Amino acid sequence: MERGDSAGLAVFFTSEPLVAGTICTLGEDEARHMKVRRIDVGATIGLCDGAGAVAEGRLVRLAKQGAQVEVSQVRHIAPARPVHLLVPVADRDRLLWLAEKAAELACTSWRPVLWRRSRSVSPRGEGVTFQAKVRARMQGALAQSHGAWLPQLFPEAPIERAIQAAPEGVRLVLDAGGLPLARSPIAAGDVMIAVGPEGGFESDEIDALHAAGFVSAGLGDTILRFETAAVVALGIIRAG
Repeated sequence: MERGDSAGLAVFFTSEPLVAGTICTLGEDEARHMKVRRIDVGATIGLCDGAGAVAEGRLVRLAKQGAQVEVSQVRHIAPARPVHLLVPVADRDRLLWLAEKAAELACTSWRPVLWRRSRSVSPRGEGVTFQAKVRARMQGALAQSHGAWLPQLFPEAPIERAIQAAPEGVRLVLDAGGLPLARSPIAAGDVMIAVGPEGGFESDEIDALHAAGFVSAGLGDTILRFETAAVVALGIIRAG
């Protein structure tokens, strides 16, 4: 999956370790993109692995089945401040859109939560096959946005397990009745953002989050869809 940087360099995502002096093999999709871009053998190619490494190399082989790049130099990018998302198990297309934006905004981890109202959504995004689609969307968005770190993906979980697994740090639950996030000071360290399902949280779910140290945070006077709310909250934290 490719991106173009300011110098016009085509950059592709790879799951292989990036080490200078080695050959990196890319798959059929990447080879097809190269042919569409009219990239020929001998061209300089950019690579990113989603684990902080970005590289340049020379394209040494291009075929229908895949491509090979001789890696010449590798840089390691430090991760941004950890910002974790608890997203609802929700409509598949809307979750995939959010997955792209979460990768663009350098989300650190992504955990879908089975809120009570998630169970009435159809068709909803869940399961191993859907998680693979989420990962693929994130990889493409990471490359296109010049990112270096892919969000860590966790399987869907009930609220109790999601709370138990939440890292220490600032814990926020997006709630229209909360203090405005844009005007609230955010302490240093990890930030966890809990986003509710379509139709909102049940009262006992909000109570459980508050009991676990989550603080209600608002995003304005209008009711936002879950994917919009998550993007706005991520953007505020990243801009802070």
